[in-house]
Amino acid sequence: MSFTVSKKQEGSNTVLEVAGNVDEDANFAPPDLAGASSVILDLEKVTAINSVGIREWIKWVKSFPAAALAVRKCPKIIVDQINMVAGFLPAGTKVMSFYVPYYADTSGNEKMVLFENGKEFKDGKVTAPAEVKDDSGEVMEMDVIEAKYFKFLNG
Repeated sequence: MSFTVSKKQEGSNTVLEVAGNVDEDANFAPPDLAGASSVILDLEKVTAINSVGIREWIKWVKSFPAAALAVRKCPKIIVDQINMVAGFLPAGTKVMSFYVPYYADTSGNEKMVLFENGKEFKDGKVTAPAEVKDDSGEVMEMDVIEAKYFKFLNG
């Protein structure tokens, strides 16, 4: 999937929806942020990322006004990079929401559950939903090592 960045306004926020593969073919053109008081990167549609993409990504996000940068709907591949790569998000970047994988043993079903700031996490503490069920009603378990996956919340 090719890399795209589309821009829209949500109130006073400039939202950049990032989609596709973050790799050597990604075009990280500087977005027009004139008059933007805050920038939100919506990362829900990012499908893959590689080492060249990570390097270019870091350069790109450093060009944003750091005090007003937030990310939302981070897929697991982005959460993994935030945890592993120093500087993947500039200091002060607010994480608004991210996905957590869940798995059902019996059926083998997988589901991504959105954790939102102020609901499932706040001030570095995670309060996972008491129960997550798949479409058939089977109870699912979180499919991550919590200490590693949520590490970025304490950084």
